[in-house]
Amino acid sequence: MSSPALQSLISQKDGIQSALDAQYGVLRSHGVTTDEPLVDKDGFPRADVDVYAVRHARVRIIELRNDLKAVMDDIARGLEGAFAARQALEEPAKPQGEEAPFAKVDGVAPGSPAADAGLKRDDLFVKFGSLTHASFVGASLIPLVQLVAAHENRSIQLKVLRDNAPVFLTLTPRQGWGGRGMLGCHIVPYKAT
Repeated sequence: MSSPALQSLISQKDGIQSALDAQYGVLRSHGVTTDEPLVDKDGFPRADVDVYAVRHARVRIIELRNDLKAVMDDIARGLEGAFAARQALEEPAKPQGEEAPFAKVDGVAPGSPAADAGLKRDDLFVKFGSLTHASFVGASLIPLVQLVAAHENRSIQLKVLRDNAPVFLTLTPRQGWGGRGMLGCHIVPYKAT
């Protein structure tokens, strides 16, 4: 996917998020949540809220969430394609045995998505979704950060080296797991010594 197409999708995502914020604002203005009852204990519509406006906002939130998920999926596919194309241009494909690590796990928080996936300190990333050593320029891990952001609540296939043996894991980034970031691990660039 071309860069202008990705920019267009990102603009679309921003627009959807703004529309979602507006609909959540409607709910906040009436002091209700997305699943709070709109009838009183006797089954009559609540008099303290505009039931029509709240129901409309709730329906619109569901529609916008679905639209946001679809756009995020398109962005993820576009990023993976862009990195794969860049990798193909910059470096010929390496045989499987010659895959070079590009990042290292420097720490894993208990109860985090990284811990749930089975990541351990000193694991070396050989593949992170579609990302490989060739996806990175210098010591920047920006492609990894972008891929994680585009895969919130969606699994990413990993290949790590642990004690020089390949290990295949599945990681699902998520907010609100109880700690910082969406992974719960500290990742640093890796240079072979």
